[in-house]
Amino acid sequence: MKKSEDNKVVPIFKHDNSAIIEKVSDSFDFQRGGHLDEVSMAYETWGTLNKNKSNVIVIFTGLSASSHVTSSEHNNSAGWWESMVGEGRPIDTTHNYVICINTLGSCFGSTSPVSINKKTGKPYRLAFPELTVEDMSKASNLLLNKLDIKRIKLLIGPSLGGMNAIAFAVLYNKVVENILLISTATQASPYAIAIRSLQREIIRKDPLWNNGFYSYEKPPLNGVRIARKIGMTSYRSALEWSQRFGRKKTSNAELNQNTFGVDNTSFEYEIEAYLEHQAIKFQNVFDANCYLYLSRAMDWFDIALHGKSTLDALSKTKLERALVLGVTSDTLFPLQQQKEIAEGLSQAGAKVQYKELNCIQGHDSFLVDIETFGLEINNFISNL
Repeated sequence: MKKSEDNKVVPIFKHDNSAIIEKVSDSFDFQRGGHLDEVSMAYETWGTLNKNKSNVIVIFTGLSASSHVTSSEHNNSAGWWESMVGEGRPIDTTHNYVICINTLGSCFGSTSPVSINKKTGKPYRLAFPELTVEDMSKASNLLLNKLDIKRIKLLIGPSLGGMNAIAFAVLYNKVVENILLISTATQASPYAIAIRSLQREIIRKDPLWNNGFYSYEKPPLNGVRIARKIGMTSYRSALEWSQRFGRKKTSNAELNQNTFGVDNTSFEYEIEAYLEHQAIKFQNVFDANCYLYLSRAMDWFDIALHGKSTLDALSKTKLERALVLGVTSDTLFPLQQQKEIAEGLSQAGAKVQYKELNCIQGHDSFLVDIETFGLEINNFISNL
């Protein structure tokens, strides 16, 4: 935590000390209106950039991830995709120069609602401009320009990161050579919008949210906690939970029909305790306003707005090869959306591989089933 100029406590949601914070713009206009005088982006790198800068792999993150995708000599803590990225791993840093970029609007170092507005000395909070996926792409492109990266050998994006990657490939089509998209979409589905809408409503209904002007010492943890629980029910699958938990009860279950655990400390079933554990971890590291902005940006995304149709927009890409991975148990970004992407990129002229992976962990499968995803990713990268 640090003090702002008005002596109010302001959080620093940095996942680690290895992220580099780079100022990328002194004047940033947002797609839906609004302007910031200064924008910075957080990122980390692994591997060595070769002489002609032809070995660059860029990873865009999902909603809740920082730039710390894997451990490094600067920070040996495990990253959010630790088993996938590194020397000898599917995304091999022995021969590739990997850059993971924390998205604009995230609370892990990039400019966001928790950043200090230098004009006021206070956090932007809801004065932060309306955020879109295209704004995220624009900020990432500015960062790459600052790093003098003109070509991306492979752009990787899961979930929100995949939306960002699609937008980037359309808007900056001379930069991206190949793309790897995982469980993502060209536009938000009604089901996904409904889920995220409920999550945002719960955060806003927390009395401590205070119309976005909550105390950083007493943030709306309850709203964020419950929102995360709802999210987890859409990130994983019913089949996984049936196999993993079944109807097992917790070892300290003492509930009866007249007891409902109103103190939020007693859970009868193991699945309840699991959700609570995951939610508490999240509530303590992620800012409520940042969550609202990123969530809404996903709902607004529709690549068709960049053409006469989705197909027309995707036709603006100049990709050589693409790998599109979907999961049979993913209800948040179902297979039909992955098929649409694959077909659209194929018609745009890319050599496309489309794979339906039979994983049981739902949308989060790419984070869990490293063996299955790693095989497909390694094979694709090896042939680039």
